[in-house]
Parts: sequence; structure tokens; C-alpha cells
Amino acid sequence: MALRPNPTLRQRRLGTELRRMREQAGLGGSQLARLLGVNPAHVTQMESGRTGISVERLYTVAELCMCANHPLVDALADIITDRGKSGWWEECRGVLPVDFLEVAELEGHAKGITSFAMTFVPGLLQTRSYANALFTKGLLPLPPQEIDLRTTFRLRRQRVVRSDGTPYLALLHEASLRGQYGGRKVLIDQLASLVEDSEHPGISIRVVPFEAADFPVPSEDLTHLAGPVPELDTIQADASYGSHIFDLPAQLGRYRATLERIGSISLPEDESRAFIRSIMKEMQNRND
Repeated sequence: MALRPNPTLRQRRLGTELRRMREQAGLGGSQLARLLGVNPAHVTQMESGRTGISVERLYTVAELCMCANHPLVDALADIITDRGKSGWWEECRGVLPVDFLEVAELEGHAKGITSFAMTFVPGLLQTRSYANALFTKGLLPLPPQEIDLRTTFRLRRQRVVRSDGTPYLALLHEASLRGQYGGRKVLIDQLASLVEDSEHPGISIRVVPFEAADFPVPSEDLTHLAGPVPELDTIQADASYGSHIFDLPAQLGRYRATLERIGSISLPEDESRAFIRSIMKEMQNRND
């Protein structure tokens, strides 16, 4: 079987979980290879996602590693059986940065999404004008065709929460609601869109006002993407240097706790909707 030159995020995650399973059993790669009757390099390639693994071999590995977490093993088996189905984002591989594809891949397979935004409105809720303004005013200048491509890709990602019914909780700091990246009219339209989205049955929008006490300030905007089992959850963080993925158990626990604390001090949905309307009205009444 030919090696994958560029395994997808999901393929790499499967390999990571195989490695964790082996390490928790106290087995070295060579030991597992001997038990499986394969070359040690094959184990390395499986754990890096560069070669596939059958469902039968997965269950063999789980048995050899004495893994009693049956829901996790079954969830990994589902990843294997799903591998022949390419996501829509694969159409843009080689055209857009890998970070864009991996975010869409995570969202496309998530069972639920929770995000926190302090810098700007999250991509899953952005209007075309707002997204276009963000790409236009980025750190590096982009040609118009690239801006349009990135904007269209971002809007297509929104089908996950608008059409597919993936539950989405957006925690928005007041600062993210006041940035006039494309001018006041663009912001007003964006705020109006948020009010409309807040009434969508699968979308919950809650605001953290400036005056909120005991706010645990993260150093980046965060998204928690729930997997079929908690062990397969993922945290995606946006920073000025790009996107970063966290999936270590300790990292997941830390970021889950942070998002729970932010949620505990956020305004309820109805009050958040009224708060967004008040900012929109404030912007509409400005004369400058």
C-alpha cells in the first residue's frame, strides 16, 4: 500500500490514538510490530497516519494493548469505515492553506461546537461583507481573487450549523461585537445577522460584557469540537500566527474548564440578544 504523502487531520488523529493506546499499554513500537507480525516501520507509519489500518487490525491492536475503552475503539472504527468519503473541503486542497481545510474538517465531523471569540465575530457567524473585510485588512495583502475564494470558503463552512444541525454555542466577548473592520455599516449588518442567528434552533449566542467579573482571559480565540466520545474532542485556537490544534487529554481538560467558566459568566440567550441589539442601535444612532 502506497504511503500517504499528506494525511488528513482525521487520519493523523486516528494514528495519534493508536500511539496513545500502545504507550498506555507500556509497549514499544517494535514490541507491537512483533506481536502483529509486521515491520516496525509499519507501526510508525500507522501512528503517523501515513498508511491506513483495517477495522480488524484496529481491534487486534486494541486487544494486544489491553484497551478496555470500547466506546473509543468503536469510534476509531467508524473513522476507518468513513475514510472513503471525502469532505467538500477537499475540493480546495492545494488551493487554500491547510489550516483552512483542517478547520472545515473538524467542523464537518463535530458532534457539537462551542467557540469563544474576543477579537472578532467567529467565522461560522460572519456575513460576507464582514468576512471580506477581515481578509482585506489582514497582516499580509491578498489579491482580490484570493480574498473572494477565502470568503466563499468561510461562508460555505456555515452550512454545518445552519443546515446540518450541528449544535453550536458561540460565546462572544463584547470586544468582538464592536470592531468596525469594514466600517460601521458592515458592523451593523453583522450585528443584525447575529440577532437573526440567535433565533436559529441550533445556534446559541451568549455575550460576555466588558463588566463581567472573574473573566478568565484566554490568550486566543478558542473552539471546542466535540467528538463521538470525549477522548476524540479537539480544541482549535486562532492566533496571529495561524491555527493550532490541541488534543492531549490535559489540554482538553484545561480548555474545557476555561470555556465552562466563560459560559458561566455569560449573559443568558435573551439578554445577549437584547445586548447585541443595544450595540446595533448605538451604532445606528452615531452621527460621526
